[in-house]
Amino acid sequence: MLKLAVFDFDSTLMDGETIDFFAEELGIGEEVAKITEEAMSGRLDFFESLQQRIGLLKGLDFSIVEKISHNLPYMPGARETIAELKSRGMKVVCFSGGFRTATSYAKDILGYDADFSNALHVKDGKLTGLVGGDMMFNFSKGDMLQRLQSVMDISEEETLVCGDGANDLSMFAHAGTRVAFCARDILKKEANIIIQEKDLSLLLKEI
Repeated sequence: MLKLAVFDFDSTLMDGETIDFFAEELGIGEEVAKITEEAMSGRLDFFESLQQRIGLLKGLDFSIVEKISHNLPYMPGARETIAELKSRGMKVVCFSGGFRTATSYAKDILGYDADFSNALHVKDGKLTGLVGGDMMFNFSKGDMLQRLQSVMDISEEETLVCGDGANDLSMFAHAGTRVAFCARDILKKEANIIIQEKDLSLLLKEI
């Protein structure tokens, strides 16, 4: 029986990449989106890509970051799916290589129990181009998942994970149910459930 569900945020619980929305404000959306795609497809180290992309956002007003973070388009079916999983007695958690401005705000809207993500460094009301947090590396999601499983006394067989990109591979390694949601090929290869439509509620038919 499943007891823990862990979802990626960008392009899984939310329809898009938060950092790409930020970049559009500075007119560098295309440049940042290319780096994001390279990282999500596994062709670029996630830590390096994160540092590179955040560096390009230096000087962006934090008020704009918050406004964008609080107006993101959530994935169709996200709320309903989380509510249903919780009604089945599961704990639902969000792991994101993105940012707390988005994941912590979405927590009560989408209904998950906790979020682990990164924090943008701000000085004098503007982004400094620096970032830190829980989800900085390729191994971060798997590492955090193992810690949660240990604390909650939950096995791999009792764990469901759902994501779309290469930085989700590390958590796929420690879960019995592995959902690739509108995912890159590198993740589909490790999944045992593949969903190709942008409707997260399709997951409920598979478990």
